[in-house]
Amino acid sequence: MLRIYQNTYRRTARKAVVYSTKVACCNHSTLCNITSQSRRTGAGGHWEQHSNRNHRSHEEFLLGGNQARGWTIPPHSRGYGMFVVRIIRGALKLRYIVLGGAIGGGVSLSKKYEDWKEGLPDLKWLEDALPQGERWSQFSRNLIEVGSVVKNAIDIAKEDIKAKTTVAALGIPADESRKKYDKLQTQVETLQTEIMNVQIKYQKELEKMEKENRELRQQYLILKTNKKTSAKRIKKSLIDMYSEVLDELSGYDTGYTMADHLPRVVVVGDQSSGKTSVLESIAKARIFPRGSGEMMTRAPVKVTLAEGPYHVAQFRDTDREYDLTKESDLADLRREVEFRMRSSVRGGKTVSNEVIAMTVKGPGLQRMVLVDLPGIISTMTVDMASDTKDSIHQMTKHYMSNPNAIILCIQDGSVDAERSNVTDLVMQCDPLGRRTIFVLTKVDLAEELADPDRIRKILSGKLFPMKALGYYAVVTGRGRKDDSIDAIRQYEEDFFKNSKLFHRRGVIMPHQVTSRNLSMAVSDRFWKMVRETIEQQADAFKATRFNLETEWKNNFPRLRESGRDELFDKAKGEILDEVVTLSQISAKKWDDALTAKLWEKLSNYVFENVYLPAAQSGSQNSFNTMVDIKLRQWAEQALPAKSVEAGWEALQQEFISLMERAKKAHDHDGVFDQLKSAVVDEAIRRHSWEDKAIDMLRVIQLNTLEDRFVHDKTEWDLAVKFLENSVTNKLVQTDETLAQMFGPGPWTRFAHWKSLTQDQQKRRSVKGELDKILKNDVKHLPTLSYDELTTVRKNLQRDNVEVDTDYIRQTWFPVYRKHFLQQSLQRAKDCRKAYYLYTQQGTECEISCSDVVLFWRIQQVIKVTGNALRQQVINREARRLDKEIKAVLDEFSEDEEKKAHLLTGKRVQLAEELIKVRQIQEKLEEFINSLNQEK
Repeated sequence: MLRIYQNTYRRTARKAVVYSTKVACCNHSTLCNITSQSRRTGAGGHWEQHSNRNHRSHEEFLLGGNQARGWTIPPHSRGYGMFVVRIIRGALKLRYIVLGGAIGGGVSLSKKYEDWKEGLPDLKWLEDALPQGERWSQFSRNLIEVGSVVKNAIDIAKEDIKAKTTVAALGIPADESRKKYDKLQTQVETLQTEIMNVQIKYQKELEKMEKENRELRQQYLILKTNKKTSAKRIKKSLIDMYSEVLDELSGYDTGYTMADHLPRVVVVGDQSSGKTSVLESIAKARIFPRGSGEMMTRAPVKVTLAEGPYHVAQFRDTDREYDLTKESDLADLRREVEFRMRSSVRGGKTVSNEVIAMTVKGPGLQRMVLVDLPGIISTMTVDMASDTKDSIHQMTKHYMSNPNAIILCIQDGSVDAERSNVTDLVMQCDPLGRRTIFVLTKVDLAEELADPDRIRKILSGKLFPMKALGYYAVVTGRGRKDDSIDAIRQYEEDFFKNSKLFHRRGVIMPHQVTSRNLSMAVSDRFWKMVRETIEQQADAFKATRFNLETEWKNNFPRLRESGRDELFDKAKGEILDEVVTLSQISAKKWDDALTAKLWEKLSNYVFENVYLPAAQSGSQNSFNTMVDIKLRQWAEQALPAKSVEAGWEALQQEFISLMERAKKAHDHDGVFDQLKSAVVDEAIRRHSWEDKAIDMLRVIQLNTLEDRFVHDKTEWDLAVKFLENSVTNKLVQTDETLAQMFGPGPWTRFAHWKSLTQDQQKRRSVKGELDKILKNDVKHLPTLSYDELTTVRKNLQRDNVEVDTDYIRQTWFPVYRKHFLQQSLQRAKDCRKAYYLYTQQGTECEISCSDVVLFWRIQQVIKVTGNALRQQVINREARRLDKEIKAVLDEFSEDEEKKAHLLTGKRVQLAEELIKVRQIQEKLEEFINSLNQEK
């Protein structure tokens, strides 16, 4: 360590000597390069001597070096340089002493810290006791949350106590508090309703996006596969193709009495006879809701069974697939079926004809289409509609009357056969039994309760008069709701294996029992019926298509067959084009429309509440004061809202006028008129101006009304013209009122053979007296004095005209108004050339032109308000109206009933029917081709 200090000291001393030498050179002009020359002459050798001679002084070294070179250093410079060297050397010694002490102290302190640390107790047990890392952070956050909750609870309690104390201190009655609470509760309920509406709207948007996604996915799969379908694929999709044909037929409404005679399996039976359980056994899943004795099947349910790798179910109009191997999906499916059934029932009915279509796929399922109908009832309960029984009978007969429908007649084996209602209906529709399959359910109960001979007779077709293709016995469960289909089918097989009734010789053939044999028999019969009748049905639709196409060509030869959806899309485009045209209206046209609408809305208030009361004040100063007060009150309260109302009506009027002009175009299609009107009316009803516009207009209008001085001659002339036009219009209205009050004039009575009524004659008499008063006092006040009223009455009594004071006042009001308006019009004409006199004398002008100033202020307010409203229309309101129209169009596009109501006429109905028949016929031909390939 000492050697390091010595070497450091030597290097530092060398630098210090060089520095001091430079300082000395600077003090003398002849020694400016001493440093560099000392280095060239071996200054290092002198440094070596300095080290070896017990640290010879720096002064001698420098002196010797300089003398060797023949340099002469003045005495005073030498002394100064030596002094600087001594100071630097002392400072360097002190620095290294301090540095050494600091290093030594640091080493000693480090050693002391290690000794102290080793003497501390072991605290590792705290790491296990306290949470570490993320656990400690979570613990801290939980404590903070608990603290905040407690604080909020305390604050709420304090506010509650404070509120109660305030109410008690102020003496607010309990009824008033209750009213405020009810008001707040109503507001909360309103907000909740709005939130629910928004959620419903977003749900509809989500369903729309899901539909679009489904269509895009189908297109993607078509483009991706784009190859010939294999024979095996055709077999599996054959039933799906046939089901699509039936779906198309379910919405087919024809005027050509073309009935739907395509085969399907119709499941009929008495209520609670087990028909739904039979269908579930065939589908191998408990897919229908259950009820304790109440009617659960309220609408026809079309179930398409198809073979597939996974056991799933899906409704026709949704993408969701229900996994029938999961109990949660089964429960969701049953709830959805029940919801759809109850939603289909409207108008206080109990049952509905609306078909609920679903597809069930799974391994080993027989391909067929079944329709489950509501159970036939013999007695109605109080909660049913009065026509429920007849409605079920008519629905059942309708489906069974199809000559190609296979009737699956379900009979409850646990009740007496004589109580059956379904067998009579089946016998009426299929008396020969050529398309009926009889199924006896609950045979396990029948074996215990009924006579075995009766069961044998039923299954052999000897008990009922009805006939059938086959007779089957099944067991649909043990009466337990939680039993699975596998458990039920196992119970069924075990029962038939062990039943004494079905093991006696010659009683029942083995193929007549179990749901498995039943489903195979029904499927075979179904496809046999399909192959026998499908060609005939296709030919019938082909003939119907030909007839419809011929009628279309004769009635609409130059038009294409456009259905409601296509027409709606075209109308939607035209409406949106008109909205775009709305944004292209010129600024001048908007200003004119808004100005006219604003004055239409504001003129009555200006005359009745501002101008007339102020003009009747008696002096010009009073007129101006009253005008200022009334205008400010008006601008702070009613004027902004009235202005917004005028802007909204102007926007509505312009949009409707655009739609009316579009109707006059040469290529206008009148089939859209009703739809366009409904969309526009609904969008305008929903549209409302932005709330912040009122506050903005209030500021602008108040600032404009503060200006009371007309700035130039052009504005003065415009104000005079505005006043003259306004007063003239009011005079016309007043003359119309007077004409109704006093009757027609002499020439009109003579030309049109009219006469005055008794009241009109009285009015004319009173008017004559009132005209005398106004003639004597041109500046008469707006009211009559008591003496004047008395004088008028007495003068009329001399002429045998009896009237009261109220009658005279009623007549005076329009008469005086006409007199005042005529004077106002004259003042306006006098002020037309008095602008320069007004600018020089102001309110002391000889000609009273306060009327002109008032109407100039009103004109300026209308101008700035119209400008602000125009900017709002162009920048905001037109786009907001566009959004409202798009929202209405989207809602209407999802509502088929509304489209059918708004798009009507022979052209639309004929096109819809033709498109529908064409689709059905094309699908039938596609199905027939696939069916022939399967053969």
